[in-house]
Amino acid sequence: MVEELIVAVIAAVCACGVYAMAAARVVKQYERGVVLRLGRLRRDIRGPGFTMIVPFVDRLHKVNMQIVTMPVPAQDGITRDNVTVRVDAVIYFKVVDAADAVIRVEDYRFAVSQMAQTSLRSIIGKSDLDDLLSNREKLNQGLELMIDSPSIGWGVQIDRVEIKDVSLPETMKRSMARQAEADRERRARVINADAELQASKKLAEAAAQMADQPAALQLRLLQTVVAVAAEKNSTLVLPFPVELLRFLERATPAEAAEAARNVSAAVESGAAVEKPADRSEAVGAGTDGGPSEPPDGAGPPQTAGPLGDAAGLPDVLGVPTTPGTSTAPGTPTAPGPSHASEEETPAGQTPLTTP
Repeated sequence: MVEELIVAVIAAVCACGVYAMAAARVVKQYERGVVLRLGRLRRDIRGPGFTMIVPFVDRLHKVNMQIVTMPVPAQDGITRDNVTVRVDAVIYFKVVDAADAVIRVEDYRFAVSQMAQTSLRSIIGKSDLDDLLSNREKLNQGLELMIDSPSIGWGVQIDRVEIKDVSLPETMKRSMARQAEADRERRARVINADAELQASKKLAEAAAQMADQPAALQLRLLQTVVAVAAEKNSTLVLPFPVELLRFLERATPAEAAEAARNVSAAVESGAAVEKPADRSEAVGAGTDGGPSEPPDGAGPPQTAGPLGDAAGLPDVLGVPTTPGTSTAPGTPTAPGPSHASEEETPAGQTPLTTP
């Protein structure tokens, strides 16, 4: 009798142990437990820690309450401006109601993934290429609203949606590169033109200042010469501005007038008329005692003017310097030598040369 009692107690203890092992459950801190008893939802959501269920009657579903990071597969689409693109994204969501996540949707992860893909395709078709490339924040907000609207009934909350990458065809990349290069060239030209305009205004102000002070032009010229002379392998061509001549003319009018008077006095003091040559020297005797005529092709002897070779002097005083004439002021013009032609000379007479 005692043995049977001991066996019964041991059997009961073993049964209790087996029941306890079958009923014991552990819920982690980031999980919540949803109990279905005979297929019906129990309203009490099991929190983290140790919990018990009825074996073979209750079924415990653990739901992860952490934020889930789910990549959205790349989707091919055509933008509103007819550009073929390939866009992929990433979605961040979490479960806020464990019972709805178990009861209202079969697999909330798969449902969120499919909704994200369809919403991404819709966003691509409604947007321009420039918006996909530069205005992603607005597109992310729109994509988040499109996914969050149906997922509220699933007990899921969408935290954030980000477009990761936008892949373009190679032809479109080259076209965009040319467009960007042209835009940079345009901005460079505008900046250069603006700089030229500002520089021209400053140069106009500098020119006005130099017009008031002509000495500033000379100083600026010397500075330019110094800057150019720094290069040893260059040839320096120094311009001589007209403004500098005007400055010198205004600066020394008395010295210029004195120099002109000195030149005039020297010319007048040195003017003298050469004496005519002796007629006997002009007419030579022939071998037969007769007069000799000048050789063929030889012109009449030239008579120098009062200043010698006046043809080499520049016409600085306004007096012509023709050979055979006087160039000194107040000196009468002496006619050049002349001789009679053979037709006008009577036979038997000797032609004479008159100075």
